[in-house]
Amino acid sequence: MLQSSIISVSPHLPQIHVGGGAFVSQLAWFSCGITSAVACKLAIESNPNTEIYYIEIKSAHPDNERFIKDCEKWYGQKINRIKSFKYSDQFDVIRKTRFINGPSGARCTKELKKNVRFDFENSLKPNLFNVDGSEFTHQIHGFEYKISEITRAIDYLMDFPYTNAKFPLIEKKLTKPNCAKMLIDAGISLPVMYILGYSNNNCIGCVKGGKGYWNKIRVDFPEVFWEMATLERIIGHSCINGCFLDELDPLDGFTPKPVLPSCSVVCEDIMPPQINLSKAKKVFYGQMSLNVSY
Repeated sequence: MLQSSIISVSPHLPQIHVGGGAFVSQLAWFSCGITSAVACKLAIESNPNTEIYYIEIKSAHPDNERFIKDCEKWYGQKINRIKSFKYSDQFDVIRKTRFINGPSGARCTKELKKNVRFDFENSLKPNLFNVDGSEFTHQIHGFEYKISEITRAIDYLMDFPYTNAKFPLIEKKLTKPNCAKMLIDAGISLPVMYILGYSNNNCIGCVKGGKGYWNKIRVDFPEVFWEMATLERIIGHSCINGCFLDELDPLDGFTPKPVLPSCSVVCEDIMPPQINLSKAKKVFYGQMSLNVSY
């Protein structure tokens, strides 16, 4: 029995059987972000026997449904969906756990994404009651081609070697603007959150956002702003260190394009970025391959 997370998983697509009892199949993670969307397309092109999975969260923008359908047409296949059965969104996590964020990160990231992914991975492993079960040969992630993302990829490979992760955007030196152009060229409109000026298609009301981000949410999604502001007072803690949202100066930290961590299935850095910075720079400048032993 799964510990905490998964409900409503679409049936697996047919897998290609090869000698030795293995299956040649890879899993690509889709997040409704433009980089993950292109990474999934590249994964399918490199291996048609790719299955795509998306972790649903209630607080995503409604336009994501349109984007998913457009991408499904582009891919020529359905995007499978999984989600937490304990929590619907970040507000639900905060209400039930009475925790927003802290030095160890945001609780909602752990509950809504990481635990869902871990439980799903566990469900794929062979066990006494699923003797024919098998893991995917690779997992595909949409980390883009820039030094900070290459560092995250190196950290990920070290922390989760069992996933045999691949990063097609890094391999092909594709940045987020490159991915945006590829989607537009394919006739797919970017998700509304990007059009509104957000740099990522995160949950609306991301607890990792700073003052500028929350002031933009105040303008674009006032009901979300005040729901979080009210919840902060109930819990007694704030999203922004040292400032409750209902005390936030509307002009403080304002920027039309706030920068947030890209919220995929691995939302936060696993290790301090500087640890593998030298390796990331070598990968960025083509002096070494990302997929080497560490």
